[in-house]
Amino acid sequence: MGDLWTIEDSRKLYQIEGWGHPYFDINEEGHVTVAPRGDGYKIDLFHLVESLKKRDIHLPLLIRFSDILADRLHRLHQCMYNAIDRYGYQNVYRGVYPIKCNQHRQLVEALVKYGKQYHFGLEVGSKPELMIALATLDVDKTGETLLICNGYKDEDYLETALLAQQVGHNLIVVIEQINELFTILKLSDKYDLKPQLGVRAKLQTKGTGHWGNSTGEKAKFGLTIPEIVMVVEHLRQEGKLDCLKLLHFHIGSQISSIAVIKDAIREASQIYVQLYTMGAGMKYLDVGGGLAVDYDGSKTNFYASKNYNMQNYANDIVAAVRDACDAKDVPHPILISESGRAIAAHHSVLIFNVVNSNNPLLNIPISKPEKAHPVLRNLWETYHSIDETNYQEMYHDAIQFKEEAISLFNFGYLTLAERAQAEQLYWACCQKIYLITQNESYVSDDLNDLQDLMTSTYYINLSVFQSAPDTWAIDQLFPILPIHRLNEKPTVKAILADLTCDSDGKIDKFIDLLDVKHALELHPLELNGSPPEERKFKPYYLGMFLVGAYQEIMGNLHNLFGDINVVHIESNGDSYNIKHVVKGDTVTDVLKYVEYSPEDLMEKMRCLAEMAISERKIEIEHSQRLLKNYERNLRSYTYLR
Repeated sequence: MGDLWTIEDSRKLYQIEGWGHPYFDINEEGHVTVAPRGDGYKIDLFHLVESLKKRDIHLPLLIRFSDILADRLHRLHQCMYNAIDRYGYQNVYRGVYPIKCNQHRQLVEALVKYGKQYHFGLEVGSKPELMIALATLDVDKTGETLLICNGYKDEDYLETALLAQQVGHNLIVVIEQINELFTILKLSDKYDLKPQLGVRAKLQTKGTGHWGNSTGEKAKFGLTIPEIVMVVEHLRQEGKLDCLKLLHFHIGSQISSIAVIKDAIREASQIYVQLYTMGAGMKYLDVGGGLAVDYDGSKTNFYASKNYNMQNYANDIVAAVRDACDAKDVPHPILISESGRAIAAHHSVLIFNVVNSNNPLLNIPISKPEKAHPVLRNLWETYHSIDETNYQEMYHDAIQFKEEAISLFNFGYLTLAERAQAEQLYWACCQKIYLITQNESYVSDDLNDLQDLMTSTYYINLSVFQSAPDTWAIDQLFPILPIHRLNEKPTVKAILADLTCDSDGKIDKFIDLLDVKHALELHPLELNGSPPEERKFKPYYLGMFLVGAYQEIMGNLHNLFGDINVVHIESNGDSYNIKHVVKGDTVTDVLKYVEYSPEDLMEKMRCLAEMAISERKIEIEHSQRLLKNYERNLRSYTYLR
């Protein structure tokens, strides 16, 4: 890439055009920008973060760009409309947002607002989600906005859903288990109402990636083909076969290969056609979720990518359903999709700062060991012998001498100071060899350990378990890069370690073209110009992108690091408004989650301080300072300031 680094080099290094288009880019200042509507006005993310800090909104924080939600909805509907027009499809598309993807109120309300013009509805998978949807989704007098009810359902869930039909919601209950059918029929007789029903099919088509087991005979949800036929026959006997209006299937989230989508829609289309010919009142075909997000920008069938675009997805669905229906002279159904990830992922950016680093590439001071143990002299000679012709041999010699030094120390033949000198010499050898290998086109496999050893650790003001749990749980890849200094060459390769006291609290897998890399290119941390005893690192901000789906709602309280600050941004022509600020958890908040009373804790601390005063262990002034600090910390953010 040369010594002269440009923002174009950063674009290529971090693959920003692959995963970020059309929302994210880099400006001439080397700052990441956000175009909330995909074009036009751009927000400088670094300046936005600095502005929020002045408003006492501290990192880590999650920034939601609501306008991106509007743009994602527009793009999805436009692609479906294009496909319907291209293939002469004789019906419409009516999408729904699966609330499980991100249940936060501001997001759901924004999608309901932006989705009105498209008759865009909601999908729920639990009783709490049903409560959200019933009160949030506006009743559409045209009856075109759908409320789809999935998931396990008890009688309370079903009774509430069925009665909600009478207030005007176009609500469809999808049968996932056979016993749900009998409860529904009992309740419909009790209230003398006609339910709208769907069935979820367990397709034989297998999904891909982490969620590939959402289909097939061992799938968690849905009915087998014999069970679907049983539902049809029972409804026929009850004279309610016309209530069966929808077929639903789901082949998993983040389907990276278009071939899987084609196979699934082909199978589902045939089931739909057969249900119609059996006399069911079929009207809707719900293709579920699965529309993927290109997290690494490679545009392949790699699990963190996808080998198709949104228009390809729409075309294949519309064409397959049309062909199956036309072959049997069946009317085209209203098409439904539950695209949560593809709608929500792009709109949220997680911003956090680096608080410290462990950088093996810092200059290591070494001195010649005078009258030292032979193992130290051997390490010194090894260090001075390293060059481009022998570095591989010297690396193994350095390892051997270091291990010998540790063994000598364990048997009492080296002092602690001598062991420290041995390790210092060993690391100097590693640094020298590592710098040589950076200029080599090929490095032997037996130097892989050296690459790992010389990778820095950047400590970040974040809990992976709270804010990015999928990176830990399922090795999900998210784009991560600095949001500033992108006009400078990043010269440090690092992994990220969070604040939790857990060895899993780290990120050591990063996006790369067609692969995964185990270190991220970052900039050296800079110190300010204060006196040495007061020097601190200058702010260095990283962004994790495409985190709007699932991460916010799935976090846990490892080490009691709570919810982070959340800011909602809406663009306004050539500026932006801070629409909402949702303050993150305080220490008091998270203590209450685990059944501690902050008032009781404060009182116990007061009693402890009074006892220490009476025993002359602490002065009154110091005890009061302790209590004030304790009380202030109870009210503070759980993260570092």
